[in-house]
Amino acid sequence: QVQLVESGGDSVQPGESLRLSCVASGIFVYGNTVGWYRQAPGKERELVARLAPGGESIYADSVKERFAISRAGDKRTMYLQMDSLKPEDTAVYYCCIKAGRNYCGQGTQVTVPA
Repeated sequence: QVQLVESGGDSVQPGESLRLSCVASGIFVYGNTVGWYRQAPGKERELVARLAPGGESIYADSVKERFAISRAGDKRTMYLQMDSLKPEDTAVYYCCIKAGRNYCGQGTQVTVPA
């Protein structure tokens, strides 16, 4: 059974940093495309960052140069490093792994008050 659990969400001031973690069970983060998505109140879920098995990464324009996606050596953990946070980054963040179908966690809340 595949399960993804996100952690690290918090309420921080503009300009501060957070690192989100996602621990996977029943599936590896290596060998599969992994990604972070977010959904703000009243908005659709959007892609934040994606990392291909070969290491190629893509980012939403709104987070380029501020966020970084990575995988840990334990093969079960992925991260999203978020720097210079802005109020518009406020959302629930989800980690997902694509392996035949898309598996996603339950999300972790990030709040950056204006």
